[in-house]
Amino acid sequence: MRSVVPGFGVALGLTLALLTAIVLLPLAALVLRASELGFAGVAKLAMEPRIFAALKTSFGLSLAAAVVNGVFGVITAWVLVRYRFPGRRLLDAAVDLPFALPTAVAGIALAALYAPNGWVGSLFAPYDIKIAYTPVGIFIALVFVGLPFVVRTVQPVLAEAEHEIEEAAATLGAGRIRTILRVLLPPLTPAILTGVAMSFARGVGEYGSVIFIAGNIPYVSEIAPLLIVVKLEEYDYAGATAIALTMLTASFLILLGLNALGSWSRRRYGVVR
Repeated sequence: MRSVVPGFGVALGLTLALLTAIVLLPLAALVLRASELGFAGVAKLAMEPRIFAALKTSFGLSLAAAVVNGVFGVITAWVLVRYRFPGRRLLDAAVDLPFALPTAVAGIALAALYAPNGWVGSLFAPYDIKIAYTPVGIFIALVFVGLPFVVRTVQPVLAEAEHEIEEAAATLGAGRIRTILRVLLPPLTPAILTGVAMSFARGVGEYGSVIFIAGNIPYVSEIAPLLIVVKLEEYDYAGATAIALTMLTASFLILLGLNALGSWSRRRYGVVR
């Protein structure tokens, strides 16, 4: 019987056309613009102290936030899937709030909360500890926006996991820690790595929710996306291009590594059904 949906040729053609128009052409334009500087020129601009510090802040904190989200995202997904308690649906809906909130609103809310005169910041102010307007504030903002990616990636896989496997491990004498490490986590690893990669990618390019709590102090709490805007406002298109291309290359290599690790994990442990 003939399928009512388009065949492989039509679907592949539409996919390639949309991918080229939406993703590949803008990236090609960026690479073409950067080629005018040459590799040495891009590397020289990227190694300028202010630019290098901003790149280090963006990538370092994004990676740290993604790792934290990987841990707490799995715990949150476990609670939502395996337990029934009053308010579970409300908690499940709250996980998606960072998706729904405009980034500027999230940034203002976090800055108001963690500022020295905020509800949380005022608790640390007597000890001369600042959260907002420091790298710590950036880290909190990146955890906030990235957590849903891990939860929503792991949750459906965990929901399909068979309880009998865990019960069999317990019957055979495995303790809780060993059951988690040897039975539960290996099949979840591909989903966890995917969520971590998505959280990292969101963090690297995050702008609106970060600038309000970052303080934007050069060499301290200035992020690379903000520096791109600064360079454009100064009509320094070469500097903006160099930062953008460096971010694109580094992000691609890191995501490629995470995806390769996820593919290896799928071949090694299979997929939970």
